Amino acid sequence: MSGRTPAVEAGLLPEHRRELDRFVDALWLEHGLAANTLAGYRSDLARFAAWLEVRGQRLPAAGPPELTAYIGEFSRGARPASQRRLLASCRRYYRMLLINREIAEDPTLLLDSPLAAERFPRTLSEAQVEALLAAPDDGNPQGVRDRCMLEVLYAAGLRVSELVGLKVFAVGLNDGVLRIMGKGSKERLVPMGELAADWLRRYLLEARPALLAGRSCDEVFVTRLGSGMTRQMFWRIIKQYAVHAGIPSERISPHTLRHAFATHLLNHGADLRVVQLLLGHADISTTQIYTHVARERLKQLHSKHHPRA
Repeated sequence: MSGRTPAVEAGLLPEHRRELDRFVDALWLEHGLAANTLAGYRSDLARFAAWLEVRGQRLPAAGPPELTAYIGEFSRGARPASQRRLLASCRRYYRMLLINREIAEDPTLLLDSPLAAERFPRTLSEAQVEALLAAPDDGNPQGVRDRCMLEVLYAAGLRVSELVGLKVFAVGLNDGVLRIMGKGSKERLVPMGELAADWLRRYLLEARPALLAGRSCDEVFVTRLGSGMTRQMFWRIIKQYAVHAGIPSERISPHTLRHAFATHLLNHGADLRVVQLLLGHADISTTQIYTHVARERLKQLHSKHHPRA
């Protein structure tokens, strides 16, 4: 499970490429991390290895001075989130060496983490979501498919990769649930609500057979060519309908409806732990980014409607 990033590694020494292979394989075997996460860790470590090579040094032998110098250099042009991931990559790598008794002490122990910048997800109001969902023309198979995808994405709070990767066998229309394979190959059952289930039923009965035209495909959502929808294609679809719905481009991202799902649940009184389970977050701290948005909404409502606000 190499998770290679050829552009970053093109000029690295063979010993460093082997070291990266070993590191990523260990991460995958021990923690089952998603391919994108592995690629990110590998890319971080590859850049550090390239920096060391210029100075005639190697990854296993790097100590606190080298790490401090590199992270300081890297941080001048990087966001806090990128800095934190670099530090996490280095810590995982040197912890592996320490466990394998290839180094005597962990050189990352005294490194400080960058301050966590407040990051608040871009979301949509409930009215904007309604406008977006109503944008597709459901008078043709593609329009029904697009409306169904938007409805399911919002109703179940899915990642776009989870939506386009959804398989036919994972749809439980009778129970109103989806079996989702999330990050790190972790499976979860997600309810989708009656409206989304109705659109999914209509799509599966009418639009999908018309799009497939006798061809077969494991994915639920298909194109006119009879193949599964990709993230890039669906991202273009969302942007297209956002224009029709009058939603500013800066309010739209591949995660917009997922953010709206979480924020709207919290605004309507859902428990944070429940939202965590529905989103498939391993750590509740990831879910807590939505509490600020929900609090701000409550403040606005209080300010607008309370007689002494």
